Amino acid sequence: MADTQTAPPDAMPQETRAAFMVLSELHARFGDGFTVQATLDDMPTIWVARSQLLDVLMFLRMLPKPYVMLFDLAAIDERLRKHREGLPPSDFTVFYHLMSLERNCDIRIKVALSEADLHCPTATRIWPNANWYEREAWDMFGIVFDGHPHLQRILLPKYWEGHPLRKEYSARATEFDPYRLNAAKLNFEQENLRFKPEEWGMKRSGRDEDFMFLNLGPNHPSAHGAFRIVLQLNGEEIIDCIPDIGYHHRGAEKMAERQTWHSFIPYTDRVDYLGGVMNNLPYVMTVEKLAGIKVPARVDTIRIMMSEFFRITSHLLFLGTFIQDIGGMTPVFFAFTDRQKAYDVIEAITGFRMHPAWFRIGGVAHDLPRGWERLVQEFLSWLPKRLDEYIKAAMQNSVMIARTRDVAQYDARQALAWGVTGPGLRATGVDFDLRKARPYCGYENFEFEVPVGHRGDAYDRCMLRIEEMRQSLRIIRQCMEHMPAGAYKADHPLAVPPPKDKTLHDIETLITHFLSVSWGPIMPAGEACTIVEATKGLNSYYLTSDKSTMSYRTRIRTPSFTHLQQIPSVINGSMISDLIAYLASIDFVMADVDR
Repeated sequence: MADTQTAPPDAMPQETRAAFMVLSELHARFGDGFTVQATLDDMPTIWVARSQLLDVLMFLRMLPKPYVMLFDLAAIDERLRKHREGLPPSDFTVFYHLMSLERNCDIRIKVALSEADLHCPTATRIWPNANWYEREAWDMFGIVFDGHPHLQRILLPKYWEGHPLRKEYSARATEFDPYRLNAAKLNFEQENLRFKPEEWGMKRSGRDEDFMFLNLGPNHPSAHGAFRIVLQLNGEEIIDCIPDIGYHHRGAEKMAERQTWHSFIPYTDRVDYLGGVMNNLPYVMTVEKLAGIKVPARVDTIRIMMSEFFRITSHLLFLGTFIQDIGGMTPVFFAFTDRQKAYDVIEAITGFRMHPAWFRIGGVAHDLPRGWERLVQEFLSWLPKRLDEYIKAAMQNSVMIARTRDVAQYDARQALAWGVTGPGLRATGVDFDLRKARPYCGYENFEFEVPVGHRGDAYDRCMLRIEEMRQSLRIIRQCMEHMPAGAYKADHPLAVPPPKDKTLHDIETLITHFLSVSWGPIMPAGEACTIVEATKGLNSYYLTSDKSTMSYRTRIRTPSFTHLQQIPSVINGSMISDLIAYLASIDFVMADVDR
């Protein structure tokens, strides 16, 4: 291997040393043909030749302690990047983020591609969830994955021209011609929405059967957003289905290339729009890694408390709509009542309800207000008995049990193959919660349990979220009772403005303050990724800084994207009513899918 030792240095922390041991295994199998890249997130990152890619990926997948999950796959347009010292020449880079639960560590594999030869072998034969990730990389960058079963656009209409995450593609509305929609263009776009089964390998009829195709969505109460799924039916049995996404796509990753490090924070709120500050957390933590910022203990505890509040509000919405989709009307009104009580606390602390954008690089927007403990205590006293009522009135109801028990089942092997995380994974019996497995923000100092199911069905996925709310209440109580004293933001020049008195007496400080506020702070060059246990599963931000006031590349990995990809493998052979229960049990948000 080039540019690094094959064994981890003794100065590394034990957890980091364990993560880097895989380099020795790769060296023993493949020799020295790799370049190892240093990153700011302490994740082993290696560059491999395209000809070796599938062999390396399969080797990692088949190790005794395998990298069982393809956590993420995306690309980077490197052509305008200036700070690439020590890295192989590359016009476009494809990266694979692999996760091992047994090792409790990850590895990042990179492949360099030239602009004249944007081809890469498909990884769908190793991990089935590579399908959508590779389609997204083709859609956004124009990278062709040879051998892919159905390489076509996924977020944009199939008639779209260009690949938006390339650097030459415009990023602002003012850089485009005014949008006009005449009758001819409308008819053209509507015709392109027509579903043609033959394009997806589906047949309309057989010798003894005649299939019906049912279009569900993209606007339907059971679709939980602008989501379309086309069903191939034999009677009421689902023979096959095609999930169709992209109706909510807003180009959040492209927006990040035109926003300063600070001004992009409100955009993160709108990804999983039910997650609130939980969306801010992986982003600001990643920027803090780039900047070398260590936040005070009070900041960590405040962030945990507010994140768990939003876990509760998100789960309450899931619970109410889940029961409603099964046929129970009353609980959704109870759930929204409880959410409002949680939002009252959130608003009192942050000033906003659903989208506070309250976490900041290096801290939070302001300190906790006077009287916050009383509001938190009132909520902690209110919700537990309400959760008992949900279980008694809804979860123990015979109709609920009949509609969801043993419905839309999948096991741990299937969940890991499709990249399922969060409650959807834990419902299969896998005890993996990042707050316990890889504690961040001081979660290791809190006492709480990780609810785990065993059936992997729609019922378990609902019950787990109820139990997770109980654990969130435990965490919030500990935050309230043991809130550290101290500052609510780090004293770091890249995070906060300098003291006012220094700007009045020191011209250099005033200039620095002016540039930081008007243009934004300049983050050191480098790459870093942070993963958090978000409301719907694992959410990560992978940021590339080119020593500028804004991100060179922002990759947002969301749980909902991969969860929807799993639908056909789970629901084929079931009834339409089972699909509705399954969609409700996934707990997805289309903005989280499409970004």
